[in-house]
Amino acid sequence: MPGEVAIERFRKARVAHLATASSEAQPHVIPVTFAVADDLRIYIAIDHKPKTTRNLRRLRDIQANPAVSMIVDHYDEDWTYLWWTRADGTAAILETPRDMDAPIDLLVAKYPQYQRIRPEGPVIAMQPTRWLNWTA
Repeated sequence: MPGEVAIERFRKARVAHLATASSEAQPHVIPVTFAVADDLRIYIAIDHKPKTTRNLRRLRDIQANPAVSMIVDHYDEDWTYLWWTRADGTAAILETPRDMDAPIDLLVAKYPQYQRIRPEGPVIAMQPTRWLNWTA
């Protein structure tokens, strides 16, 4: 598990990339907003941003194959400042208001945009089983 600095970098990042795979192992990577709970569980809500469908590939993938990865990173032209932190784990889809309320509260606290329009869900809950990181 990475140290406190790596976890804090992950927690403070504004965007991460979520990697899922279909039941046929076809990869899919998308940028997401997220929040990290005190127990290091990671939450991603399906929100109001425009989408072509609510039948999202990331949700279908998780239903078929719950193994996921998330990565946050920092790039700088001075490569001595480069870093990344990745969480690998399993995901589940939360759909009941009782299950979604606390995770959505975390997202609302992190993103001012969600204070204006609260996500309706569903919520992806990721339980990390492995953390990896690298720093230049």
